[in-house]
Amino acid sequence: MSIDTYKLTSMEEPTDEVLSQLMREAAEEAKQKRAEATARFFGQLKRESEKIAASC
Repeated sequence: MSIDTYKLTSMEEPTDEVLSQLMREAAEEAKQKRAEATARFFGQLKRESEKIAASC
């Protein structure tokens, strides 16, 4: 069994190697999404603070 052939809906349990790779990929994706969300948040915060500063 490999990561390419394993289906999460399978009745067969994944091997330790496949499970490890699935978890590693999920962690990488979560890290990337967190970084993107953080960048969007601070970008929005900066834009809002610039609006406030311009109105004073």
